[in-house]
Amino acid sequence: MNDASDDELVARVALGDEAACRLLVDRHLTRMLALARRMLGSQADAEEVAQEVFLRVWTHASRWEPGRAQFGTWLHRVATNLCLDRLRRHGTEDIDSIPEPQSDDPTPHEELERSDLARQVDRALQALPARQRAAVTLTHYQGLSNIEAAETLGISVEAVESLLGRARRQLRAALATERDEWLRKTGV
Repeated sequence: MNDASDDELVARVALGDEAACRLLVDRHLTRMLALARRMLGSQADAEEVAQEVFLRVWTHASRWEPGRAQFGTWLHRVATNLCLDRLRRHGTEDIDSIPEPQSDDPTPHEELERSDLARQVDRALQALPARQRAAVTLTHYQGLSNIEAAETLGISVEAVESLLGRARRQLRAALATERDEWLRKTGV
């Protein structure tokens, strides 16, 4: 069963095959958690979103139409929409009140080695509007092409490129401000 395609596994899930569902979770959970953590800035919220994504796989497997879209793209779309819904429900928060994203496997040594630049990028990413954050997360962190990101977000490729352009400009400006602040504090 490990060699089965995602489409074959979804068909088995539609028949109530729990082992097939576990295999889909094993294949895709890490990426769904990473996507949700980067979008929401919270490991706990990311875990809730990932759980909801796979609950939808279980409950909607019978509706899956192989060949209509890639299963991975559909999962990314479900996760992204759940994240965007959560962000809309919670509204905009003060950037200082958003918790720092946790690494996937934090150890004290890894936390000490974690660079200032990575924290600054995460803070800047969290400050982006939700749709821009989704576009950056899908293309840069999840490795989706602009076409796949557009399909996931339900928008045109041109709209994804526009979101990415605006996000890059905002990130560049935010990171320049962070760099200037760091230089001022360190006296370099």
